[in-house]
Amino acid sequence: MKKVLILGVNGFIGHHLSKRILETTDWEVYGMDMQTERLGDLINHPRMHFFEGDITINKEWVEYHVKKCDVILPLVAIATPSTYVKQPLRVFELDFEANLPIVRSAAKYGKHLVFPSTSEVYGMCHDEEFDPDQSELICGPINKPRWIYSCAKQLMDRVIWGYGMEGLNFTLFRPFNWIGAGLDSIHTPKEGSSRVVTQFFGHIVRGENISLVDGGAQKRAFTYIDDGIDALMRIIDNKNGVASGKIYNIGNPTNNYSIRELAHMMLDLAAEYPEYAENAKKVQLVETTSDAYYGNGYQDVKNRVPKITNTCEELGWNPSTTMKDTMRNIFDAYRSQVAEARALMD
Repeated sequence: MKKVLILGVNGFIGHHLSKRILETTDWEVYGMDMQTERLGDLINHPRMHFFEGDITINKEWVEYHVKKCDVILPLVAIATPSTYVKQPLRVFELDFEANLPIVRSAAKYGKHLVFPSTSEVYGMCHDEEFDPDQSELICGPINKPRWIYSCAKQLMDRVIWGYGMEGLNFTLFRPFNWIGAGLDSIHTPKEGSSRVVTQFFGHIVRGENISLVDGGAQKRAFTYIDDGIDALMRIIDNKNGVASGKIYNIGNPTNNYSIRELAHMMLDLAAEYPEYAENAKKVQLVETTSDAYYGNGYQDVKNRVPKITNTCEELGWNPSTTMKDTMRNIFDAYRSQVAEARALMD
């Protein structure tokens, strides 16, 4: 019976992972977060041990539970582009500095560290597919603070690899645009405050125009959260140590769409739902610049497609959810919250 420590258990990945663990295994989950709204009834599950806390404050609790548990997942991070641009130091302090002691504790106590790297580490890599072992990691100039997230995550990857050379059992996983219910709050109207799918969804629900940054030509490979969790479960299980010392892209190369295509797809789908259709008709696509939307410290990546050969072969995994089914699952999940979201406009 594994004991799994999830820091940031109320986050997007954290709550989906906890649900899957509790439903499909006999593993124990030890979770820390500052909120519980996504966890719902999971909080009362006999194998969920939740502690309300902050990794920057409750350091003794964290170290004790790293020592106590078998697998450590430090999922606490800022991952919203608007924050990279406006508060770069906050990104560095949380994503790198606050996580470093947890990495060191995992090394000290001989635990399996499963660390969330990011597709952002590849930056403006020119490869058609990003290879976890071969692709170059290319960032923009210092005066574009959006790259602090990519750099902080890359440095953490390198530090973890260094600890691996000294015996740390680690796996780095790189999510490529995981999407699904519970990604961000759809009730947050502030521009740039949430990831693109939730941002667009919130605009549709409220009947607001959708801004296409720099025309929306940039592409992303989107991955349904359940497919991502499938791969993560195999990494945590780590049968015969297959995932130890490895870097895995976890994404769906077949779901590669431009942001403009995504907006059209979401509007077309919204028209099929009585809950969304009326307000969706009011939405227009408006082009804007990245400077106007995020601030002048932003720089975008034109394409981001994962090479998943080693992920599929070594973990016996395959992403199977189409973009159409992924979007329908998201629209279905929020049907009961539509009135609540609209009320924010009153």
